[in-house]
Amino acid sequence: MTIRVLIADDQDMVRRGLRRILESQPDLEVVGEAPDGITALAAARELRPDVALVDIRMPGLDGLEVTRRLAGGPEGVRVVVVTTFDLDEYVYPALRHGASGFLLKRSGPALLVAAVRAAVAGDSLISPEITVRLLRHITAAPPPRPAVAPPQEPLTEREVEIAGQVALGRTNADIARELFISPGTVKTHVASVQRKLGVRNRVGIAVHAWEMGYPG
Repeated sequence: MTIRVLIADDQDMVRRGLRRILESQPDLEVVGEAPDGITALAAARELRPDVALVDIRMPGLDGLEVTRRLAGGPEGVRVVVVTTFDLDEYVYPALRHGASGFLLKRSGPALLVAAVRAAVAGDSLISPEITVRLLRHITAAPPPRPAVAPPQEPLTEREVEIAGQVALGRTNADIARELFISPGTVKTHVASVQRKLGVRNRVGIAVHAWEMGYPG
């Protein structure tokens, strides 16, 4: 399977660099580029990529709004935010808007390629520096942000436990070993948690878990 990628960044040099990295992989194809948010949305509708790499600061529409529209849109595009900026004011909204990953541009080629593949697989990848800071919020007071309402259909005790494990960045195999259950059972629980929380992916589960204090 060839993964079709759209690159949205206002710097031509950055777009060229990302294209070179992605097209060095036999399973990745760059189907289009966009220098601003409005063009990115139009290109996504026309080209139907599997994944869009989106910068935060772009003219027209910023990357947060592009992420919100693409991740929640009918095209089903997975969004990986690739940016220079790792401020909380960008990280949290991007993840809440449905981003399947959040990478810093200095993260390196291997992490970029892994993030694209993870997004298509329904998983998520966040730059290690950001993950460390997010995990610190588990034991420290979080920055001011809108409260998350509890799900209308409550999570079971096991689902709360699994949501907490997802928030810690653990894979289904890791969770299965930790809880002494099968990976298939973990997958079923994760799908149930996504449905109850109304989120699109594991990042959505993690964001909800961080804010509800599940990993504590």
